[in-house]
Amino acid sequence: MALNHLDSLLQQSQDTVSAMLDDGLDAEQEFEIEHHLVSANFDLLEKAAVDLVKAGFHVDDAEEFETDEGETWFYFAAVTSAKLDDVVLAEQTRVVCEIANKIGVEYDGWGTYLGDEEE
Repeated sequence: MALNHLDSLLQQSQDTVSAMLDDGLDAEQEFEIEHHLVSANFDLLEKAAVDLVKAGFHVDDAEEFETDEGETWFYFAAVTSAKLDDVVLAEQTRVVCEIANKIGVEYDGWGTYLGDEEE
């Protein structure tokens, strides 16, 4: 059984694009897209990072955080850029989800920063 559910992630991606367009964002503008992956196992996360780089993503350095239960987990963002295009973002989501499932790490969807970089 897959750790990440592609259908749910694709729906989340489509809903996010729709909400951004409904808010008046320009569909032709390029956005920095961050796909978020997490795991309690740093070695597995590192393997996912290698595969994502091979797939054309820039991968940020992994950072660690502590869960509410006191466990140490790790996360990173696989970064690319894209317009607010359902097809393009669905394909990115598909690629990241397949890699995450193959390696056994969690894919927490994608996001972007909408503010001024100085804020």
